Amino acid sequence: MIHDEMLSLAKQMIEIPSINTTNGEREIGVFIESYIRKIPYFQKHPDQVIVQELKDDPLHRRNVTAILLGEKGVSKDTLLFHGHTDTVGLEGYGALEEYACKPDELRRHMQTVELSHEVREDLESGDYLFGRGSCDMKSGDAVFLVTLKQWSEHPEQLSGNIVVSFNPVEENLHTGMIEGLTVLDELKERYSLNFLMGINNDFIAPLYPNDQKKTIYTGMVGKLLPCFYIQGKETHVGQCFEGFDASMVAAGLVHKIHLNKAFSDEYEGEYSYPPSVLKMKDLKPWYNVQTAAEAFVYFNYFVHNASMEEITDKLVTAAGEVFEETVEKINSEYQWFCEKSGQEYMEYHYKKRVVTYDELYQIAKEKPGFSNQKLAEIIQKELEKKTDTREVPIAMIRYLLQTAGITTPIIVVYYAAPYCPHNTLQGENEKLVNDLKKITAEVMDETGDEYRFLRFYPSLSDSSYLKIDDTKESVDVLKNNFPAFEHLYPVPLKLIQKINIPAVNFGCYGKDAHKWTERVNIPYTFGVLPKLIEKTITYYLEKGRD
Repeated sequence: MIHDEMLSLAKQMIEIPSINTTNGEREIGVFIESYIRKIPYFQKHPDQVIVQELKDDPLHRRNVTAILLGEKGVSKDTLLFHGHTDTVGLEGYGALEEYACKPDELRRHMQTVELSHEVREDLESGDYLFGRGSCDMKSGDAVFLVTLKQWSEHPEQLSGNIVVSFNPVEENLHTGMIEGLTVLDELKERYSLNFLMGINNDFIAPLYPNDQKKTIYTGMVGKLLPCFYIQGKETHVGQCFEGFDASMVAAGLVHKIHLNKAFSDEYEGEYSYPPSVLKMKDLKPWYNVQTAAEAFVYFNYFVHNASMEEITDKLVTAAGEVFEETVEKINSEYQWFCEKSGQEYMEYHYKKRVVTYDELYQIAKEKPGFSNQKLAEIIQKELEKKTDTREVPIAMIRYLLQTAGITTPIIVVYYAAPYCPHNTLQGENEKLVNDLKKITAEVMDETGDEYRFLRFYPSLSDSSYLKIDDTKESVDVLKNNFPAFEHLYPVPLKLIQKINIPAVNFGCYGKDAHKWTERVNIPYTFGVLPKLIEKTITYYLEKGRD
């Protein structure tokens, strides 16, 4: 049976437009805190609700965490339920934008516009709740909140503990979860908690048309943002063959890497999506008839299990191939032009030069005049100018190239924010998979819903920060090639390794997350999913495991 309280709460949360980087992110945190504090258990134990305002945050966004302590015997076993509270923007809604966060009104107005057959069918079925955040992931948050409320009424039935954590800023830099790790660590120390598992309710969806299975993800895809700074050789367009156009190299990198299956990471039969280009531009500050001396491009890069050494080598190799292909292209076209125009052809020679940021830094630091203090001043200056954090390293690289005396064409490879560690249930944690298969089998017997298990949640997730599978050596390669890591994206890697919570995703079930047709399936999300969570709590914290 559909849990009406969860559906009602989801609608209330959707009606708070908590769009990333807006005041709504603060408001949704206030709403969630208020909801939890009204629960009788937490009125008796107000110190078990922890509100953490994000550091130096002008919007005063907050993490809201609460712990329900079981009273049935003595057990430190703990389940963490966590979810993000922000959403993406409303741009895609067009004329329906004013109703995007008003589910009932949106439903009525959607009946008057052109829709695909599938969306129309879902709308008219009454089985879907539409609205921004309905699927990603306020319905999942509502399920967690009502579940917390229900179990708080009978703490004597729990032989373990439940922690809930609700975090903003998931839709870009994951700042909420990253800073919230300190709260989880404090709770772990204060109550000597043994975190069995962290369960996220971020959205799940059909994997292909007419797919009816629900997916349990037993790990999180990693995410890197490899960046390429290109220093070329400018020239007037009237002498176009005399230059080494940085924009041409950037375009070559996009052609080489974007959607290239060779960069898809495989682990035990599961393949990550290949890289996607997210930004490409030259760095000319204004128009002129000079070719670009500098260009910049970066990609989204998903990781299942590859090491940073392996990934970096592949990116450097690809950049080297593009460098050589660019030289070949210049000479091929120039030779044709000379033949047609009767000019003497002389081949242009450029030495292939591709380095990582760390390699460039090591070269520059041996040169007279190098100064780490100067690098620090450059970082501070760029931050004061509010330069995008992904582009702050450009100024640092310019300084290093100048210090090293490198004026010829070169490609510099580095990493930038965000960085999401990859993790999956391996080794001793494999038992959790078997446990979850037992639990889902019970749900299937009762509801008829069929489940599949996959190792990696394919979208970016806060759960990436609960556990890290990379080795120390791999992490060192990342940090060494992530300029100003401690300033620009200080992920507390040691804290993640200390907390080390196995991460899985159950998920509210819906379609079209991030699209204007975003919607969540009501019968599953508010009927079956709560049953799955209840059985999980019972299995681990009430009747105990076999």
